[in-house]
Amino acid sequence: MEIKFEHKPAAHCENGVIVNMLRHYGLDISEPMVFGLSYGLFFSHMPFLKLSGMAVTTFRTFPGVLFSRITKMLGVKIGRRRYMSRKRAMAALDKHLAEGRPVGCVVGMYYLPYMPMEYRFHFNGHNICVIGKNEQDGTYLISDPNALEKVSISKADLIKVRYAKGGSYPIVGQSYWIKEVPQKMPDLAPLIRKSIKKNCWFMTSQPRWIRYFGVNGIKYLSESVLKWEKTMTPRRAALNLAQVVRMLEEIGTGGAGFRYMYGAFLQEAAKITGIEQLNSLANDITEIGDLWRDFAYKASRVFKKRQGENYTYQDLSDILNVIYIRERDFFTQLNNAV
Repeated sequence: MEIKFEHKPAAHCENGVIVNMLRHYGLDISEPMVFGLSYGLFFSHMPFLKLSGMAVTTFRTFPGVLFSRITKMLGVKIGRRRYMSRKRAMAALDKHLAEGRPVGCVVGMYYLPYMPMEYRFHFNGHNICVIGKNEQDGTYLISDPNALEKVSISKADLIKVRYAKGGSYPIVGQSYWIKEVPQKMPDLAPLIRKSIKKNCWFMTSQPRWIRYFGVNGIKYLSESVLKWEKTMTPRRAALNLAQVVRMLEEIGTGGAGFRYMYGAFLQEAAKITGIEQLNSLANDITEIGDLWRDFAYKASRVFKKRQGENYTYQDLSDILNVIYIRERDFFTQLNNAV
């Protein structure tokens, strides 16, 4: 059995699954619009949450939240279930497929057999959509936004990735699906204004003593980079720096990529709402994305210690402080614009 499901690659896995699932049910909106309406742009630097023994740094909201937010915004009824029993999880999946219902699953990337080895790491918040099953050999057909085409996976491998151990986001056995969609697309203009307000609030509302989240988190990371050099061994400081770059450039779309995506959302939003200032703000967040890329480049030079390159931890801290000011001002202006 195979559901007639249009697969399209995407910049980010959760966005991509959402876009493809909504399109399957007749709601055709872009990936940037999904990301913007679910107010997914965020930042946090959390030393109390570890990945490979080092602090987690995120550049978007937490996995799973985008689906809940966008479907609520659009008036889409959904189902979500987490099974601790592998047998019950697969039986429920088979039932959904038999009824013609695509199912999103949260899986571990490291054990996906079709994923090139250079892209595998122990991150258990990757999203795929299961869209069919071959009854003869028991393999499942997958729409993975990271893949150019639909891919297949054995039942054993699907169970393994759905219940992957270790790594970050160790919540296993999660699945989600769409139950019902509205008869027509709601008016997006008021939803866009609402989502922008919410995104601004999440980035700027924290008092200074809550230093891990929003723009405060960028300032905190700027200060932490200097402390690493002073309080850690050179190797440990370099590993912490490499972890940030990995989260920024390799995991998901990356910090700069999410800023670029939000800029594309603002350009679409300007056309729909008629708020011309959103176009100039789209340029601003794109420039901020460029600053994140500049930070990633120079940070990689610091921990790789390339001959003739003299970037320092102070240089990196200074760039982060500039980004902190730029993002703080950006979200303040954006909030005022809508």
